[in-house]
Amino acid sequence: MNVLIATAGVLPPEPVAEIVERLVDSRDTVRVVTVLAIPRSFLNEIRSEEWRPLTEGAPGWDEEEDAVIARYVEERGRRLTDPVVSALRTRDIEAEPIHLEGEDKAAAIISTAEAIDADLVVLGATRQIFAESAWESISARVMADTRRPVLVVPGHIPSDEEPESVD
Repeated sequence: MNVLIATAGVLPPEPVAEIVERLVDSRDTVRVVTVLAIPRSFLNEIRSEEWRPLTEGAPGWDEEEDAVIARYVEERGRRLTDPVVSALRTRDIEAEPIHLEGEDKAAAIISTAEAIDADLVVLGATRQIFAESAWESISARVMADTRRPVLVVPGHIPSDEEPESVD
């Protein structure tokens, strides 16, 4: 079995690890993916010839900026995937973390599931599944648009007083 677990940091690690432990054996592959949206369109606008820095000698745009963004994606991605990866490892399940950059998180999850030929996609839900607003979520888009089986694990559902997470 080839399992893809998608998280934005709200997926409860222990319940997910418990479920996955029941589904996989030592021959199976488990990957934990997170997708970070970096405002590339804003960066591209700043790079355009129409924008001029106000300070003289401002640094030019080059590969160094892309390296900084890649480092950010790796560091932030690790922070988001490590809890799930650690929970899996305590159950002797090796999991490969994948940290992606993308403005459309649902599309990135779906294309990754296709690319790795996932037999199952595990997602979290931070909204009540039958609430109207839930159908606009990343989880709902993945459920509707993928050809892969999807397992939705409820995460922390924010109360009315708490700000809603983007997952």
